[in-house]
Amino acid sequence: MKITVTRETLLPALQAVSNVVERRQSTPILANVLLTVSDNSLNLVATDMEVEVAINCTVQSAREGATTFPAKKLFDICRSLPVDAVLQLEVSGDKGRVQSGRSRFTLGTLPAGEYPAVGNFPANSEFSVPAAVLLELISATQFAMAQQDVRYYLNGLLVEINSTGLRAVATDGHRLALSERSLEIALASPSQLIVPRKGVQEIQRMLGHVEGDVVVAVSDNHVKISTVGQAITTKLIDGKFPDYQRVMPKKGERSVTADREALKAAFGRTSILSNEKFRGVRLFLSNGLLRAATNNPEQEEAEEDVAVDYSGDELEIGFNVSYLLDVMGVLRSKFVKIELSDANSSAVIFDPEDERSRYVIMPMRL
Repeated sequence: MKITVTRETLLPALQAVSNVVERRQSTPILANVLLTVSDNSLNLVATDMEVEVAINCTVQSAREGATTFPAKKLFDICRSLPVDAVLQLEVSGDKGRVQSGRSRFTLGTLPAGEYPAVGNFPANSEFSVPAAVLLELISATQFAMAQQDVRYYLNGLLVEINSTGLRAVATDGHRLALSERSLEIALASPSQLIVPRKGVQEIQRMLGHVEGDVVVAVSDNHVKISTVGQAITTKLIDGKFPDYQRVMPKKGERSVTADREALKAAFGRTSILSNEKFRGVRLFLSNGLLRAATNNPEQEEAEEDVAVDYSGDELEIGFNVSYLLDVMGVLRSKFVKIELSDANSSAVIFDPEDERSRYVIMPMRL
């Protein structure tokens, strides 16, 4: 195998696939990237056995073949070269040689035949969706996924697919994010997928650079998102996601409408003096006013008033200020609406002009 390729072509491809390579691997070959050359086309594949990323790029010249190079080392070599560099990669036996100008590197390689193929699976269903729609759903919800929770099914994003649209749901048990889009999908039967955190992050990263549609292939254990020249395959979490409909509060008795940026700024400033461990903020509601107050073990305090559209009984309620800031950060509307019932009930936050995304936050005792 022999390849001649520009740094500008190879570096982005190596960066994309190297994201899934873990520094500590149980199997040595998983620290490598698979390179396959055919018809002046180079295909790069990397996997950690949970997520697989594949990128295809055009090279200047090539001799067909396949091998695996150490992913991080090859990426670091490519990144260190000048912007206009041209690289030659050649394999002889178990050694791979990289040459560019006066720079020469010899790396150990492993046989391509030993590399696992995660992305090859028989799909139960396959359909196309706009990349922008899928990216919107993920961006609106992924922040609420749990991290290393013993309830493993919470460490991922629930995606519900039916013939009329898509819905994404994430929860860590203290908050919930839900977003849905209406869409005609050629699908024989509805399906539910729990996509693990790392797979969600890689899909989101890819979709940020894609225009038009992507093809989604689904099996019992995997989902594959592909477009021209690239594909991401991820294993699915095998588990039953909680019945999120049960925790969605009914319409609250109290309703607060406020300028989103003003509320975000107020929460951000008061959070500076919040307890670093519990991150609590106390909200006081009265006619036309929301007061946010925080304090910490050093006896420091912060307080800020925000003019809001609210009329009703006075209410005091506590929340994790980080959760509030996360919601204010993903919403893009001028105003936000907060629905509440009482000091012991969850709050629902959404854009009053677009309720396709809704956020539930449980109260805190402060």
